[in-house]
Amino acid sequence: MNTGSRKKTLVVDDSAFMRKLISDFLSSHPKIEVIGTARNGQDAIEKVLALKPDVVTMDIEMPLMNGLEALQEIMAKHPVPVVMLSSTTEIGAENTMLAMAYGAVDFIAKPGGAISLNLHEVRDEIVEKVISASEVRLSTLTRKTSSPLVAKPNIPKTVIKSTPLHREASTHSDNYFRMPDVKVPKTGKTFVIIGTSTGGPRALQEVLTQLPESIGVPILVVQHMPPGFTKSLADRLNSLCSIQVKEAEHGELLDNGTAYIAPGGKHLKMVKKGVSYYAQLDDLESPRMGHRPSVDVLLESAATCADVNYVTVIMTGMGNDGTRGMEVLRRKGRTVTIAESANTSIVYGMPKAIKEAGFADRIVDLQDISDSILEIIKA
Repeated sequence: MNTGSRKKTLVVDDSAFMRKLISDFLSSHPKIEVIGTARNGQDAIEKVLALKPDVVTMDIEMPLMNGLEALQEIMAKHPVPVVMLSSTTEIGAENTMLAMAYGAVDFIAKPGGAISLNLHEVRDEIVEKVISASEVRLSTLTRKTSSPLVAKPNIPKTVIKSTPLHREASTHSDNYFRMPDVKVPKTGKTFVIIGTSTGGPRALQEVLTQLPESIGVPILVVQHMPPGFTKSLADRLNSLCSIQVKEAEHGELLDNGTAYIAPGGKHLKMVKKGVSYYAQLDDLESPRMGHRPSVDVLLESAATCADVNYVTVIMTGMGNDGTRGMEVLRRKGRTVTIAESANTSIVYGMPKAIKEAGFADRIVDLQDISDSILEIIKA
């Protein structure tokens, strides 16, 4: 990784117009130096090896070798942080989720298709994500996961897995600790709430694929992501998991054994009606710190349900979304809070904020989070 003030960047796109536009955006920032461009995946692999960039921006749809194929080879042979550029079509969203699973740090949705004449609308986002990606530790990107990359056979979920995969806690990590005897009460309804951002799709895959169908609680998930991508994320995770995973729908009953992912562009809240709990989606309330959905908003809504026990999990991501909401929830409700460790976080921002605020009951490596959840709710 470049230790100087400017981050060396390689721009990969089959369109000469897009290469020039993206290069101009990045070069205008004092912290970024565009050291080269590539016009397809094969060209990108050769340029990564020759130029050794700190970060790569990569289009998904390219001739000869597309971005997904190039990404897999780069991560296997010449690992480097990669930010994908994707169309907002259904296929584009599905391929973007694959890219996240293959090791891409983040992605940017093109606002106008393959040749985005209005790419200037996401100029600041491109610059911000390139700078953030350049600071990611390669060890977190190349760490092998215990979760599958491809869908399981189409077997009824009741027979895929009935018991959790047990793994020894990674006590070798300097970041691992647990408070003694911190458990949710045995009485009352329990929910799991997970909040994450950059690096989240891969982290969610690691955690949710290790939860058994018999978990017996609903799971609410906020992943920072724009509209058009969260359904593909949910569908992909559903194909890999024993539990059900779906994009949350307004007004639906929150069932045990199902993970509900907040739709991009809408806040997810939980509300109680009678003795049951329902999902409420809100696209009118303003974004919090630029995020809609927001972890803070979900946690604040959870705090209004005083008779519920929570296991709250904050994983990899930039910023501190979730800290304010956690303060409210811990003051008004009952929760055991798990923060992902610095050892495994792609971006140690959100969990670090939880730790520094004193809200983390456990700090756990990513591969041990599912076991921690199960230990807490089954105790």
